Amino acid sequence: MVPIIEKLVLPVAIPIYERLVNSLKTRISFNQELLPIKIENLEKNAEKKLKFLKLKHQEKLLPYEIKAGVESEYLQEKYQFELAKIEDKYYWKNRIVKARAARKGIDANQDLEMLEKSKQNELAGLKAFYYPKDKDIKSYEEAKEVLDNEYREKVAQINQKLVQDIEKNQTLTQNKIEKYKKSLKIFEKRLAIYTAKKKAKYQIDDNTVLSIEGLSMYFGGLKAVDDLSFDVKEGEIFGLIGPNGAGKTTVFNCITRFYKPTMGEMYFKNAYDEVVFLNNKKVHNIIKEGIVRTFQNVEVVWELNIIDNLLVAAHTLYRSSFFGHMFNSKLLRQEERVMRKKAEKILEDLGLSAYKFAYPLGLPYGILKKIELARTLMANPKLIILDEPAAGLNEAETKDLAEVIKKIRSEYEATIFLVEHDMGLVMSICDTVCAISFGKKLAMGTPKEIQNNKTVQQAYLGGE
Repeated sequence: MVPIIEKLVLPVAIPIYERLVNSLKTRISFNQELLPIKIENLEKNAEKKLKFLKLKHQEKLLPYEIKAGVESEYLQEKYQFELAKIEDKYYWKNRIVKARAARKGIDANQDLEMLEKSKQNELAGLKAFYYPKDKDIKSYEEAKEVLDNEYREKVAQINQKLVQDIEKNQTLTQNKIEKYKKSLKIFEKRLAIYTAKKKAKYQIDDNTVLSIEGLSMYFGGLKAVDDLSFDVKEGEIFGLIGPNGAGKTTVFNCITRFYKPTMGEMYFKNAYDEVVFLNNKKVHNIIKEGIVRTFQNVEVVWELNIIDNLLVAAHTLYRSSFFGHMFNSKLLRQEERVMRKKAEKILEDLGLSAYKFAYPLGLPYGILKKIELARTLMANPKLIILDEPAAGLNEAETKDLAEVIKKIRSEYEATIFLVEHDMGLVMSICDTVCAISFGKKLAMGTPKEIQNNKTVQQAYLGGE
């Protein structure tokens, strides 16, 4: 009786607990990312309050400074500001007088002289107000002591409240994370119990992230991919090379489920270190497993600026519901802050901060390629698939792209899988290269081994 119950329960229980575990991991990660943003906002608000308080303090002290003849920096700024206002006022009055005189055909000199006298009187009055002859230093010193003490006390209060607010947010976030971690342990234990009862269906090597076994893709009588097998190791840059029509992009399309392969099996160790069978996945769920890709042509949203192009790519990471988006819920606002901060960091890391609010139309092609790379990072990828990333780039842009790809691999801990015709790029950045021709594997190894392989030289490089 028990085995029958287990057969009924296991297929339902395992996916439920997997979903709960993944949800809790996402919540922990989200709260860890949100905390620095909350602290940064608290610090900015405190800074604004301090600036306003300082301005208010200077305004209160200003009359006493004027009476004492103390030429503080604030007094000079205030005087120059009032001076500029008078100059601006009489500039426009002069223009009106000249325009009226020109329209009526009369002489404007007398009116202009009167305006100049009036202006000089105002300037003299302003100077007399800000720089009086009689000095009252005693009143200034007394008032300054009182106002300075009051200012220091309020500054201390703002700083103290800032520290308290930061500690409060840290405590609340830490408590929330601990709560999630406790629940996570419980669900992980239950998941382990259920998965132990069910023999693991899919297994690949510990250091392998993608395993392709006997992949074939036929279009009628045309064999675009023919019994292709290879493994992509975690953390490496893997290159797939071959002449035009060799089936390279078809392999990508099979992995990302744009095509349903005729034969073969594809296994992937996803973002949660679970081995999934890609053949059963739908195309719109591939990104959720941690696989992202770029295309041969630049595919950006031309109507959006660069940072919004990046934010669009993070849509799978949002937890807020349809109604949360409709009513602009608190969770949505928090998520948007986290995603925007993340987008800004990615742009900075890839040297694209200057283009943050620019629109794609008219930007150099090399920059657009880098923007596509930046966009892939928004989805927290485990595997990034690049389809001819250097196509259309000049030598300098290709070198820059190579450095960017290396940086992404090291700093974002992503595995890179690329198709490329530029052999200079492939041989300089790839750890492993697989050469194919007419959909069949010719050789696989290090860049040097591929360069020295006779079969590859004959079929792809044209021989010696």
